[in-house]
Amino acid sequence: MNIFKDRIKINRNEFSGAFGDIGTDLPLIVAMLSVSDLNASSIFIIFGIMQILTSFIYGLPMPVQPLKAVALIVISQKISSAVIFGGGLAIGILMLILTITGLITYLNKIIPKTVIRGIQFGLGMQLCLLSLKEYIPADKVIGYVVAAISFAIGIIFIGNKKYPPAVFIILLGFLYAFIFNLPIIKTITFQMPQFSLPKITFDNILTGFVLLALPQIPLSLGNSIFATNQLVKDYFPDKKISVKKIALTYSFMNILSSFAGGIPTCHGSGGIAGHYTFGGRTGGSTLIYGIFYLIIGFIFSANPTTIFQIFPKPILGVILLFEGIALILLIKDIITDKRNIFIAITVGVIANGLPYGYLVGMIVGTILYYIPHNLILKNYGKH
Repeated sequence: MNIFKDRIKINRNEFSGAFGDIGTDLPLIVAMLSVSDLNASSIFIIFGIMQILTSFIYGLPMPVQPLKAVALIVISQKISSAVIFGGGLAIGILMLILTITGLITYLNKIIPKTVIRGIQFGLGMQLCLLSLKEYIPADKVIGYVVAAISFAIGIIFIGNKKYPPAVFIILLGFLYAFIFNLPIIKTITFQMPQFSLPKITFDNILTGFVLLALPQIPLSLGNSIFATNQLVKDYFPDKKISVKKIALTYSFMNILSSFAGGIPTCHGSGGIAGHYTFGGRTGGSTLIYGIFYLIIGFIFSANPTTIFQIFPKPILGVILLFEGIALILLIKDIITDKRNIFIAITVGVIANGLPYGYLVGMIVGTILYYIPHNLILKNYGKH
């Protein structure tokens, strides 16, 4: 159809871009499933449907991601599915209130670009460190070897439209899995998914608000809304997408997912960076990514942890590393301004090192930005 000619393309570059965010999403989802009573089929299939809907709504690689703060709390505290669904609903409603009151739009006007670059820098550092510390070393020596080969492939083919890199990296992962994990792969069987709609109570919403929504919203404002909006401007300057639209789809995704049995989700600058870095330029990459999760929902619903036998962690780690580096490199457009680069790096360091770091970093960075120039960095660069 002509209406989707430029918004949804299916080709090798979109296929490559489709896997640009898998290193972030897949491990978090599987980890949440392994410690909670969430239904694997529902989680994967609803997650895939949200990707597909987003691909048509935006017509660019605007992927859906698990909420990171929520995921880490669920994994560390083993939160029940009832509270997860209640928390997702609370998050969706809270973001909807921030949007319809106009507060989202106001905050976007007063938070400077250099602070957003700091948030992206901090997130990029987090993703790189996660890749290097946990994913790439997962299979020890052979993992390092495979990761090194994958990284070399990425460097050689990055930006190559004829031979997009993620296609070769994923194929290498399949070859690795076939050689080393074939006995386990043979035990994977097709199973029809089973659905059950969650029953959400006021107590679950209240508990989810306290445990999950309050820690998540500051990160979502910084990365999922403001940084994502900035990255759309960077990569797709001709697209007129507002923070209000991003916040609205964020809100409705969480409200709908909660009632359908899905995990809390968001958009994210890291996701766009990952898809774009590996070749995604339209909603086609997100559409393909969504179909991928629908397939997982049918094949891996019995034992989702076996998915790491087909998508080894060292491979996911390399993809995650490229995603992180792409975010860090966005700081290049303020690199010559000493004051702005100082503020951006300060925000990134705070985001990485403090509790509620993204909220604290946003506040501190914005204050620093509006302090008169002669009162900040007075002696910076003189030594």
